[in-house]
Amino acid sequence: MYTDTIPTPDLGWQREALCAQTGAEFFFPEPGSSVREAKRICGMCEMRSVCLEYALDNDERFGVWGGMSEKERLNLRRAAR
Repeated sequence: MYTDTIPTPDLGWQREALCAQTGAEFFFPEPGSSVREAKRICGMCEMRSVCLEYALDNDERFGVWGGMSEKERLNLRRAAR
């Protein structure tokens, strides 16, 4: 019997990310709220590039990932086309 399994991504980087040690409210702010604090935390995080790659690969549409807002990631995707 053939079973087609979807590989699960390695999410171990999330345990080491600085956002795991802070509140989600920084990274998923209310519409119109500042993302400055989230970007500051991302800027110090060693997992930033892995996080951004994950967000782009998985089409994350909400929150700050890898130091980029939803709008910045959308612009990055459009520029890559």
